[in-house]
Amino acid sequence: MLLSIAITEFLEHLEIEKGRSQATLRNYDFYLRRFSTFTKDPDIKNIDLEMVRKYRLWLNRLQDEKTGEPIKKKTQNYHLIALRSILKHLAKRDIKTLQAEKIELAKQEDRQVEFLDHEELEKIMRAPFEVKNTNIVQTRDKAILEMLFSTGLRVSELANLKRDQINLKRDEFTIRGKGSKLRVVFLTEDSKEWLKKYLDMRKDVSDYLFVRQDRAMKDNEKEGNLSPRSIERLVQKYATVAGITKKVTPHTLRHSFATDLLRNGADIRSVQAMLGHSSITTTQIYTHVTDEGLKEVHKSFHSKRKS
Repeated sequence: MLLSIAITEFLEHLEIEKGRSQATLRNYDFYLRRFSTFTKDPDIKNIDLEMVRKYRLWLNRLQDEKTGEPIKKKTQNYHLIALRSILKHLAKRDIKTLQAEKIELAKQEDRQVEFLDHEELEKIMRAPFEVKNTNIVQTRDKAILEMLFSTGLRVSELANLKRDQINLKRDEFTIRGKGSKLRVVFLTEDSKEWLKKYLDMRKDVSDYLFVRQDRAMKDNEKEGNLSPRSIERLVQKYATVAGITKKVTPHTLRHSFATDLLRNGADIRSVQAMLGHSSITTTQIYTHVTDEGLKEVHKSFHSKRKS
């Protein structure tokens, strides 16, 4: 079987059996077709470690079209992860090819997590009312900031929320997140308060929780929801208004949500569940928080010599 045919069948498997999103399918298609092109579409039984080694060398020397810099190790690993995934799939079908386990990922630098401290959070939460805008836009934007910080939602998850998903008499609701996985999301009193204020001001009939509030949005319009990119721009604008010099995105507020939980005593497994991470390894990027705790333990218990 040619690799190009195997790729098509694998993508169909991801779509039908695994229920992967169109964005995920596009990424897998890109990474796998790149390998197929480099190796000139071999028969899958002929894929070997030497072929992979040459491909990795080519990837390592490949330059980013925008920056002119070599592509990051993380991006290189995405290519290898896609390759390992299709090889595992072929092995499950008892089709002879290279063993996925023989492909090792490149070593990456530890990921640095950006988050907002208490003072920065207070400033950005006040920012919507420091910009000249209509009352409903100020209230909507305040509700968005509160929701991002109180729930740890991804920006795409927030943008796609519907009104009927939220019951303001309850402190929780269920969403379908990354990989179509269901998880429970919890609301704080502040986020519930601002959501209620915003929804009470709404006159449109859109199903979406957060919508555009401009002249183009008619009262009887059913769509008009804010896109993830619009929410990203909104967050960046208020970070600037708040005088925060570092780059702030919706994901920064997600990081701040996780950091706040851990600093206040939450265990990492609970934080993993609330963030919707499949693997605890992903959640362990927040070790900067537990490192601070270790410092206090060291200070309290080490070198307490008796005289």
